[in-house]
Amino acid sequence: MSFAQTVVLGALAGFTIFIGLPVGRLQLLGGRTRVALAMFSVGVLAFIFVDVMSNGISIVDNALTAFKHDRGTLAYVVWLVVLLAGGFAVGSAGLAALERRMRPAGARKPPIAGGAEAVAVAGSDPESLALEVDAARRRALRVGLTIAAAIGVHNFAEGLAIGVSARAGAISLATVLIIGFALHNATEGFGIVGPLGDVRPSWKWLGLAGLIGGGPTFLGSIVGYAVTSDPLELAFYACAGGAILYVIGEIWNGMRRYGYRELGLLMVSAGFLVGVLTDLVVTYGGG
Repeated sequence: MSFAQTVVLGALAGFTIFIGLPVGRLQLLGGRTRVALAMFSVGVLAFIFVDVMSNGISIVDNALTAFKHDRGTLAYVVWLVVLLAGGFAVGSAGLAALERRMRPAGARKPPIAGGAEAVAVAGSDPESLALEVDAARRRALRVGLTIAAAIGVHNFAEGLAIGVSARAGAISLATVLIIGFALHNATEGFGIVGPLGDVRPSWKWLGLAGLIGGGPTFLGSIVGYAVTSDPLELAFYACAGGAILYVIGEIWNGMRRYGYRELGLLMVSAGFLVGVLTDLVVTYGGG
């Protein structure tokens, strides 16, 4: 498979994320449906978390196995472990610190998914009400872009896999990877817009979120075709895992206040199952 073909197909795999994003523009969804969509996205993100961390840990396991059979050094294994832990900390605690710094000083902590509860806490002061609603909206959109960034880091690693397999001449594997990742990325759009609740994003915001979340698959396919580096892959896996875990916690805490606990848990399971089913295509191709 040529470099040009790899780049084009990598872009196709990444930008299927735009399939799910327009759902965020719909205003006909009730509270129950919005909670279901948000918790479905948690299930998808939970599967992605398991997927990226297992891939990252397997890199460390391979290095440890090589050291055990005198084909590597202990220092390299320790370096990978530090990279895994450091990347995870950057993705989780780093995002939490960044989000805290971006939050307006003195603002009340608004609900993650819109302004409904902000109305209740703002009282009768119109100016305070407007500030609370605006803060809730900006925070929801910020969390959505954080999810897109976390997914983008994960998708960069997927793009690396596409590029590496294409350069190695494993055309059938690369093709199945592209199809599998395209299907998988199509569900990730729901993961980005699900937590927005009753906040209606602009088309410009959706375009930005799609570029942040899907574009790295395209970039990763280019890098993977040119460079192969286990530490680089591990760093991206670790950062993605930490970021996804942070985002899951944010969505979960925000959705609890809206109720529908049983429905939410059911939709988490459904989202996780969809992630597993789409990933089976990739696993089949790898076998």
